[in-house]
Amino acid sequence: QLQLVESGGGLVQSGGSLRPSCTASRFPLDGYAIGWFRQAPGKEREGVSCITSSGGSTNYADSVKGRFTISRDNAKNTVYLQMNSLKPEDTAIYYCAAARRYASGTWHRISLYNSWGQGTQVTVSS
Repeated sequence: QLQLVESGGGLVQSGGSLRPSCTASRFPLDGYAIGWFRQAPGKEREGVSCITSSGGSTNYADSVKGRFTISRDNAKNTVYLQMNSLKPEDTAIYYCAAARRYASGTWHRISLYNSWGQGTQVTVSS
């Protein structure tokens, strides 16, 4: 089974930037669409962004459009989430997940993804 590992979270002030990354330890990611999700305390897990296996298409939640950018480097077997202009409400555990199938209208559905990382904490102070 694909094992995903996130890194690059941390503590940052409001308006700052972070770039979490997602990699796989045993298998190539290039056959998978990769999604980023987040879960804040007391809230449901929500989709943040998704990128197709080729990197040709991306999707974003309305709350992060214009601030976050997803990208991938298949040669490095890594997917990135560049997060700029961070706000306190972006505070959450961020997870990456892999899906064999991709559809632009359903990229945010948790059930689409069958491999998940352990998450990385992002905390934005005001």
